[in-house]
Amino acid sequence: MIRLLRESKEYISGQELCDRFEVSRTAIWKMINQLKDEGYVIEAKQNKGYRLVESPDSMEAYELQSRIRTKWAGREVSYKKETGSTNIDCKLLAQQGAPHGALAVAEAQVSGRGRRGRSWQSPAGISIYMSLLCRPDFAPEKAPMLTLVMGLSVAQAVSRYTGLPAKIKWPNDVVVNGKKICGILTEMEMGLETKEIQYLVIGVGINVSNEAFPEELEGIATSLYLEAEEKEKKILRAVLVQYVMEAFEENYERFLQTLDLSGLQEAYNGHLVNRDAAVKVLDPKGEYAGVAKGIDKDGDLLVETEDGTVKKVYAGEVSVRGLYGYAE
Repeated sequence: MIRLLRESKEYISGQELCDRFEVSRTAIWKMINQLKDEGYVIEAKQNKGYRLVESPDSMEAYELQSRIRTKWAGREVSYKKETGSTNIDCKLLAQQGAPHGALAVAEAQVSGRGRRGRSWQSPAGISIYMSLLCRPDFAPEKAPMLTLVMGLSVAQAVSRYTGLPAKIKWPNDVVVNGKKICGILTEMEMGLETKEIQYLVIGVGINVSNEAFPEELEGIATSLYLEAEEKEKKILRAVLVQYVMEAFEENYERFLQTLDLSGLQEAYNGHLVNRDAAVKVLDPKGEYAGVAKGIDKDGDLLVETEDGTVKKVYAGEVSVRGLYGYAE
């Protein structure tokens, strides 16, 4: 029903809806009223029918499925009002046989996690918490690059939808104006005997409508609402999820062509927040400074030191910081 109303540029008659769903006029009237109760603004005109005027900021499965037009990414959606972690939900979906591209979403997380076991702030109703299931057929050592693929996809989707200058702090934090709006956590399940990838879960948390952050995060985190110039303009989370799924599907399929990031290198480096800028590499073997030159085809960050040596920085082993703050 939502998809039909959204796709139609004209009014849809009650009879047309009756014929489509093979139900009575009374049933259609009840469905329309149910949608109104859930926040959809639907205009009804005699002898014309129904027209969708406005959608609520909903992450319900039916709202997402009415928007997503990909071949596989996000085509199957599992929604929870509250969950411990969408990554855990997505793993359960995988174990139950869910297909490649299945998406677990929630309005709120009570046990959200970031990299290195850090907690991730997950208030209800204002942010995106989702995890995408992938069932790849390639060697496990290629898997970490998908985290960068998702980081690029989120940056592209945010820029497309909001017009904000979304950038990437290597390897996969998405930032706007030097502050973090998105964290990504990828987890892999291996076969005990085959040592092959059984499935991958890519968890994504995006700060959308947050109006404030705890004091300890004020200089690091932000939201799309806080960075938007037009505060009154509503940012619908479902639209952003739609754009992320579209970008990821396209980028993933490009990645599969070479099983490295050579086809995405230019796009990724174009979003890299500190490309050609001074950075500090926090290596346990010894910190050093240099200039970030971008990533190579394997997703490693190339840093040119003062003596002209170009060093590879491997994700997961060391951290990179800007000289003047979290990102820059």
